[in-house]
Amino acid sequence: MLDKVRKLLAKAEDQACTPAEAEAFNTKAAELIAKYGVDRALLAESDPASDVVGDRVIDLPAPYAIDKCALLSGVAGALRCQSVRRQSWSGERKAFSMHLFGFASDLDRVELLVTSLLVQASQSLAVQQPPAWENVAAYRRSWLAGFTHAVVARLRAAESRAETDAPASVGARSVALVLADRSDHVAQRVSEAYPRLRFGGPRRLAGSGRNHGYAAGQRANLGGTTIDHRVQPAVHDR
Repeated sequence: MLDKVRKLLAKAEDQACTPAEAEAFNTKAAELIAKYGVDRALLAESDPASDVVGDRVIDLPAPYAIDKCALLSGVAGALRCQSVRRQSWSGERKAFSMHLFGFASDLDRVELLVTSLLVQASQSLAVQQPPAWENVAAYRRSWLAGFTHAVVARLRAAESRAETDAPASVGARSVALVLADRSDHVAQRVSEAYPRLRFGGPRRLAGSGRNHGYAAGQRANLGGTTIDHRVQPAVHDR
């Protein structure tokens, strides 16, 4: 099914494709990747070994590493994973990474989407001109916040539709209960790894780029067919 997603998005990225056609392809891709997540969850109900809880670490380089962390966290949460932001030092500079927890199929979905979305965001920011009077960094941070908000909303909507369209139950358990149980297993894994986890408060962003970023997030491909492997984030198992 993930191959189908890539093929749909290849059509959406064709220059001969109209904006309306591209939007239709992108919407279908989001629906397929959501259905894939539900299908794998239902399969694992009868065959637990087919999809087990795991974790991965994704390094997020500067610039705007914290904003990239927010994008990754939002996508992970929408796809039933959890994430922990980690900070270290590389020489005299801070370095950030995200520790992801989830079932293997959901981690695959997150990795596919985030790798593509980071590239798309970078490409859009490269051509987006902030107002002459505004600080460029402030504008870009607020742009990324808007982009993240739009993408996460689209993913959550697709996930909700996929759950609604799934069979009402699997054996003696409802689909909602199956998915909730998976979320509980992921939360337990996080608690075991980080028993003293702290939660940060909301960020205050002064830039005016949120609306532009939101619009870009509404247009973003949700699958990852134009990934430049020279600039993708480093991903490795813990």
